[in-house]
Amino acid sequence: MINPRRLLPSISMLMAFDAAARSSSFTTAAKELSLTQGAVSKQINSLEALLGVKLFVRLHQTVDLTDSGKVYAQEILTALDHIRAASIRVISSPQGGMLNVAVLPTFGTRWLMPRLPSFLKAYPDITLNFMTRLSPFDFRTENIHAAVHFGADDWPGTESTYLMGEAVVPLCSPQFKAEYGVRIASDLARVPLLHISSRSGAWQQWFLAQNMCAQNSRGMVFEEFLTAAQAAVAGTGAVLLPEFLVNHELERGELVAIDTQPIKSDYGYYLVVPQQQTHYAPGILFKEWLLGQVSDT
Repeated sequence: MINPRRLLPSISMLMAFDAAARSSSFTTAAKELSLTQGAVSKQINSLEALLGVKLFVRLHQTVDLTDSGKVYAQEILTALDHIRAASIRVISSPQGGMLNVAVLPTFGTRWLMPRLPSFLKAYPDITLNFMTRLSPFDFRTENIHAAVHFGADDWPGTESTYLMGEAVVPLCSPQFKAEYGVRIASDLARVPLLHISSRSGAWQQWFLAQNMCAQNSRGMVFEEFLTAAQAAVAGTGAVLLPEFLVNHELERGELVAIDTQPIKSDYGYYLVVPQQQTHYAPGILFKEWLLGQVSDT
């Protein structure tokens, strides 16, 4: 079994190796690093002993890289360049960095992305990466700094910040409304309904709020809001959706509200951050910006 220490040589060993590899000389490397030749030789000997691999062939006045040393030198040069660049970035912009955020697909597309330019303009040194997620994930095994989550404030090992609630209204296309003679809310008890898998009980709750018996469960099931919305636009059924996620379809008249009284969900949208990331500067700035956008909405 390989000793784990071999995988993490010290920076001083790697810098000595890199300088000697580039110059083919321990003497030149020592001058570059302001060390003695003996100190450079000792660092490289220690590195070779740690790895269990010969990196140099010692000649009279110079040193040549072995085949293994040539491969290792290229990798180490790249790694040291990355470390130097990261150090420069953090010195020049302490609040910069990379932020990986998981978002719900429709929320990301319809609410977050149109507002994102203001964040990028305010914080140009932060690189945002987005992953769309519908199913649960584990902060411990995935490289995600934060997530926009819809549900309850019950994610273990995290700090949750409430963003907004959600209220849904029944929507359909004008053609569907005319074809099925839908005029009032009670007419929905006899027409095809479209369901969202993550809101499986939404129609039952809506019918109960209308003091109606929820017997009608006909219709297709969709994972994403936008897919269900497009199915409704195509006239395949009525759908329960938050109006703020389908503003475009409502403004174009592709969808119309059957009942204008929204039903508020017991759940909400949260920004969820793992406990170990709560002091990460890019994440803090993103949270503050998000709260500002919610306040302005």
